[in-house]
Amino acid sequence: MRCIMKNCSIFLTLVAVMACLALTTGCASSGRLSQPPPVTEIGSLPETGYLSWQALPDSAALLPPPDAGGSAALALDEEVSRKCLDLRGTPRWGLAKEDADLNFPQAAGTFSCALNAPITEQDTPHLYKLLRLIKADAGNSTKRAKEEYHRTRPFVVNKQPICTPNDKADLKNSGSYPSGHAAIGWAWALILTEIAPEQTDAILGRGRAFGESRMVCNVHWQSDVIEGRFMGASTVARLHANPTFRADIETAKAELAAVRAKGLKPLRDCAAETAAMAK
Repeated sequence: MRCIMKNCSIFLTLVAVMACLALTTGCASSGRLSQPPPVTEIGSLPETGYLSWQALPDSAALLPPPDAGGSAALALDEEVSRKCLDLRGTPRWGLAKEDADLNFPQAAGTFSCALNAPITEQDTPHLYKLLRLIKADAGNSTKRAKEEYHRTRPFVVNKQPICTPNDKADLKNSGSYPSGHAAIGWAWALILTEIAPEQTDAILGRGRAFGESRMVCNVHWQSDVIEGRFMGASTVARLHANPTFRADIETAKAELAAVRAKGLKPLRDCAAETAAMAK
């Protein structure tokens, strides 16, 4: 993406957790995949996912404070933000607007092009539910730091438009650091690479773009997105200790295999998405 400075000195260490799993698949006795129970949501976000509040990684303890005025890191954030403003009105801006919507069913299809398969409540109900629960865990993992630091968002500083103007009041009153969207998108990406390892590069590329969409939308700084990815990876590390999550991964693999066997394709315009991500 044009607005990312390639020789940035910020380095992100991602958590990689692998374990030998002896899991059940969640199948009914008939051999067909059973329907998962519904997810109870408050607003657009489930109150909790797989993890209790006590089990979530603590972003206030894990993340350093955001950089203050006069620092080189803040100057980099501001420069990247200025470059991202050039993308307003382009297809990349349109994709960023789509990525801003975390409501289901819209958000469920975020990675369908990367997977080359649809993700819907009808075709992949367990995978659909898995992504909703992960959204809660990864999003909730950022809340402690958001409340601790309450960083001002770019659009408040530069007075420029955002891609979802109806969200401006809520965003203005919530902390920018770290990015909850970036945490969610990166957690989704890491988990989907386990479900479809043959699509790893496409999935991780889409996860990166999903976080960068928040900079294109003028609602997050680059360092918000970088540390959001860190919290997404930290959440995935914790999830691997949860037996229900591990079992659901195996069931989601079986669902995706069934979709591929049927030859079902994504419901999105994948050519347009690829072109937008290239900007």
